[in-house]
Amino acid sequence: MTADSRGWFQDHHVLSTAEAGGLGGPRALEDFLRDAAAGVCVLAPDLRYVYANDAYRRITGESPDRLAGRSPGNSAKQYLEPAGLLAEVLSDGIPRGRATGPGDGCRTTCVRLEERGTVVGVLCIVIEDPSTELQSELRLARVRSAAADEAVERIGTSLDERRTCGELAHFVTSWLGGAAAVELLPSLPAARTPALPSSMLRVAGAGPVELLGNGELEGAARSAADRAVGSGLPATEHGPGAGTAVLAVPLAASADRSGADDVIGVVVLARVGSPYAAHDLALARHAVRRAAVGVRHSREFAAEQRKAVDLQRALLTEPGKPHPNLQLATRYLPVGGSDLVGGDWFETVRLHYGRTLLVMGDVMGHGVEAAVEMNTYRGMLRDTAAADLPPHRVLRRLDLAIADTVARPATCLLVRIDPARGLGSFASAGHLPPVVFTRDGTADLVDVPAGPPLGTGLGGYELVTRELTADETLLLYTDGLVERRGEDIDASLARLTRVRQQSGTPVEELVDTVLRELDAEHAEDDVALLAARLRPRRSAG
Repeated sequence: MTADSRGWFQDHHVLSTAEAGGLGGPRALEDFLRDAAAGVCVLAPDLRYVYANDAYRRITGESPDRLAGRSPGNSAKQYLEPAGLLAEVLSDGIPRGRATGPGDGCRTTCVRLEERGTVVGVLCIVIEDPSTELQSELRLARVRSAAADEAVERIGTSLDERRTCGELAHFVTSWLGGAAAVELLPSLPAARTPALPSSMLRVAGAGPVELLGNGELEGAARSAADRAVGSGLPATEHGPGAGTAVLAVPLAASADRSGADDVIGVVVLARVGSPYAAHDLALARHAVRRAAVGVRHSREFAAEQRKAVDLQRALLTEPGKPHPNLQLATRYLPVGGSDLVGGDWFETVRLHYGRTLLVMGDVMGHGVEAAVEMNTYRGMLRDTAAADLPPHRVLRRLDLAIADTVARPATCLLVRIDPARGLGSFASAGHLPPVVFTRDGTADLVDVPAGPPLGTGLGGYELVTRELTADETLLLYTDGLVERRGEDIDASLARLTRVRQQSGTPVEELVDTVLRELDAEHAEDDVALLAARLRPRRSAG
């Protein structure tokens, strides 16, 4: 670099160079270039630095130490020497611009500097291409949008909290890689009650969960989880392995209408490689928020379902006490799916002369309304049965009474047991036929004509009688016990008749066996059962 070059630059641009400390003069242009966003440098004809501003050094990575008189370093050459850019400009004096830098993310323009026909240097301006950064941001925005859409579709597809947490774990690992574990409090905390990490249980995991610990959170994973739960904010840690990153995000949702969020769990992620970036955190937090809302909804639904079940059981209570000459066993199982409890009910009514009226009914529909109407049917039946009429006439009177109300229709099966005569009298209002387990353990359907459901006002109920002995067991049930989606009702009833019981099996044990053999816990509707058996007569003396 020559003194003439420095002088020309100072004289024509009132700019002092890196080595012009002793030369005075205005510094307006130098101040302007120092604050410019574009990188600017001046090179002498021998391609050594005369000047470079801060932006140029930042973009190219050039060290500011003893810059003047030095040739561009390797990091700067990718911005100045693509395809002989500087040589061509110095040779013919035609300004040129090229895409430069990593990924062509910048644009460099070079202009030859002359003084009275003499080439004194070259001015280079390096501008970071805003379109490249914009395209990167757009791509990231599209990725975030796609992830958000997928989270909506994949997380919270049911009211099963464990399934929701499993969906969360698989979602975050599919997008962020590595492993994920989800831990939850066993129940919803009271509003504004601090969550204790030690009381949380792992409910789901995905990926190589050993990165998080041996069966439970350990080390960095435990530390990050504790900080996230304690602060209600995401926390990061470095794992014990080389290049292992850990991220913990609390699951928080409002416990009441106040809008305040309470921590109900935490998801902990770990991966080997790059640390979690800001966009990774944004994706994880979005997914976790969806999962937290889903978990809270599932728990609130479960609480409401328990209330409905308790209400129905309070209404149902225990059936009326039969005469001592009859053994009785009952069961009620609410459906385990998405519907609330229904209107299944049973009852026993004492009649004169040691007789007992057995009742099994099913109000159409589900929910608290069906449970309340079930109690209406029950009360009206007690009043009607007090007249000690035959079962088919009881159904007829009850049908007419219900038809004058707004109650929902219901099916109903009545059986009047007369132990002294060893007879059962049957009448059905659209209900499934009862089963008798005989002394040899087989199950026989009782052929009872099914009249119209109660509440239609149509009547037309028939009476059927059958002998009953002390070594036989009568079973009444609702359709939830046997009916399965897509299965013919005859096939459903055949499954029930294939159940075998040993002679003398206690009534309570018999009922449990039937429930187990027909997988009643996974039934698609509520299940109610009533089993009755005559007590053997005591011999005189």
